[in-house]
Amino acid sequence: MFKVDKNKCIACTQCIKDCPVHVIGLEEGKAVIHNEGCTECGHCVAICPVDAVSTDTYNMDEVLPYNKDTFTVGADNLLNFIKFRRSVRKFKDKEVEQDKVLKIIDAGRFTQTSRNSQDVSYIVVSEKLNELKALAYESLKQKGEAILANLTPETEHLKRYANLWIHSYNEYQKDPSKNDSLFFNAPLAILVTSPTPINGGLASTNMELMVNALGLGTFYSGFFLHATQDNEAILELLGLQDSKRLISCLVIGYPDVSYKRTAPRKNAQITWL
Repeated sequence: MFKVDKNKCIACTQCIKDCPVHVIGLEEGKAVIHNEGCTECGHCVAICPVDAVSTDTYNMDEVLPYNKDTFTVGADNLLNFIKFRRSVRKFKDKEVEQDKVLKIIDAGRFTQTSRNSQDVSYIVVSEKLNELKALAYESLKQKGEAILANLTPETEHLKRYANLWIHSYNEYQKDPSKNDSLFFNAPLAILVTSPTPINGGLASTNMELMVNALGLGTFYSGFFLHATQDNEAILELLGLQDSKRLISCLVIGYPDVSYKRTAPRKNAQITWL
């Protein structure tokens, strides 16, 4: 529940004007929050100039006052940071510290969600990563074999993936430590889950930025997501009921590669109206 300290409130009405669901009013010269329709977004907490709004729903110790020196990133630096990030597929044999893992998850946790649903969850896989790999390789092999056994003109374009998955499985069986073309021997994977794809996608993007800011590297494993589809063994290991809730798989570790410059991109396709 969100509440206003009437002893602090100065009736500036900033919280009333900024409330996206219009559940704050002015009564007897003080702001009052009608929690029945509140989405608990926290705008009122953030905008109050006298720190009069609080909640017992969330941890108020996490609320930080704005500091220009520590809360702002130069636009040019931010753009260069985005340009320079690369998908990393070569990792050092080094574990990722737990405090860094928690910062990555916080980057997702504080990402906006529709109607402040905060419906994004995270599965951190490290100890059971080899078990997960084995299931994923097996799943992709089976999917590849099914594609090749039932090729049609409509599925012909999948033939290259089917052959790749079967080849990757066979190579992994020969030497898992040298031939891991699915996780590339990274020590960690974070799976982002949500019933709302856009919420999970936005969280994943901010998490990737944090990964790079921490000196780590990552790539999104689309093949792993494909392996999870309708695979009961993988879903059971992850504690999930529905593979559709899996939005992304960030494979994370310390990069064993050093890039020297940004990579080129196509010109943006822009429609000005």
